[in-house]
Amino acid sequence: MRFTTLAAAGSMALGVDAFWRMECRLRSGLARIDPLVSPSEVSQHVHSIHGSGGFGPSATYDDLVKSDCTSCAVEQDKSAYWHPSLYFRDAATGKFEIVEQKGGMLAYYLLFKNSNDQQVKAFPKNFRMIAGDTTRRNYSTSLGDVNKPDPEKSAWAMLGQTNQADLQARALGFNCLNYAKAPEGSLYRHFLPDKAYLDANCVNGVRFELMFPSCWNGKDTDSPNHRDHVAYPDLVMTGSCPEGYPVRLISLFYETIWDTYAFKDRDGQFVISNGDVSGFGYHGDFMTGWDVGFLQQAADQCTNPSGRIEDCPLFTLQADAQSAKCGIKLPDAIKNENVLKDLASLPGNYVTEGNVVRKILWAEEIMYVTDYDDSTTTVTTTPAAAATPAPQVRRHLRHLRRHAGHRF
Repeated sequence: MRFTTLAAAGSMALGVDAFWRMECRLRSGLARIDPLVSPSEVSQHVHSIHGSGGFGPSATYDDLVKSDCTSCAVEQDKSAYWHPSLYFRDAATGKFEIVEQKGGMLAYYLLFKNSNDQQVKAFPKNFRMIAGDTTRRNYSTSLGDVNKPDPEKSAWAMLGQTNQADLQARALGFNCLNYAKAPEGSLYRHFLPDKAYLDANCVNGVRFELMFPSCWNGKDTDSPNHRDHVAYPDLVMTGSCPEGYPVRLISLFYETIWDTYAFKDRDGQFVISNGDVSGFGYHGDFMTGWDVGFLQQAADQCTNPSGRIEDCPLFTLQADAQSAKCGIKLPDAIKNENVLKDLASLPGNYVTEGNVVRKILWAEEIMYVTDYDDSTTTVTTTPAAAATPAPQVRRHLRHLRRHAGHRF
């Protein structure tokens, strides 16, 4: 990722009063750990883990905040951020290897308000949530053709496209990066392009993007599926919260750049660590590790529109060298597990087919059963389609980057 030191820009438009980018340039772990989905057990797939050194299979809020380190740039942030990793499967050998992250990850803290201008609230103690669905292998039928740009947001309600399933599908983005060309908008493309497309167009890699729900029911810090206590506003990033979710929390947006172009001269396939080649099953997890009062103070006072954590006087920043010292402790069951390269199968040997998780041996062609029928999900990617972004591409995050002088 590119980080540029610039002076603060003018006030933000488009309804965002302020934001900051939590820079987590280094991982604290790369392992099959997921305390939300697989508490006290080995997770089904590998995650890239960032944040508190207290993260582990049974991690709690107290475990996170008691840790003496974080791999992110702000010392007060002991939160845990994790998401599936990306692998490359070599066609000649059939072996898998990790695709490197470029610059770690960014977690945007966006202060979008509801239409009634109510205060944006900090995450409460013990708060946790998941965005996305690891079992999904298709695009919601009500949204039409995934290869076509989204309609204007003003038309979503009229088209009946503001239910939570549709909003969740539009909360995923796979941004083709070529810094020599005009950037694509955030959340412009909702599927992972195939390798031929990435090789031909995305010389600076592909940026995985994930928007988290920001509407809270005001009482539960978690729910059995880690989703039902929160909801998306009716425009994914902005808009109105649905009935039953009156509290507007800080809006989280993850960005991770993968160096796919490093594999340009090799025949093969990119696959997310959960066995997904489509991108529809991309997801992310979050556990807060903030002191609630401190985070609320930051949300209320750190309103510089630059997005730079350096412009919030409340934050204590640490150098990359200090962040690099923060690593999680791996449980004995996976302490020596190879998750990097020369892998005969993805760690865990799992792929998801519809709502059923099966442990399988990899074949030359990977077929998936969708949630709706027995057909394989088809996504068409052509260079011409991405070379000309739609007139109404996602402007919110692009606007923020432009005014802050960033082009990640």
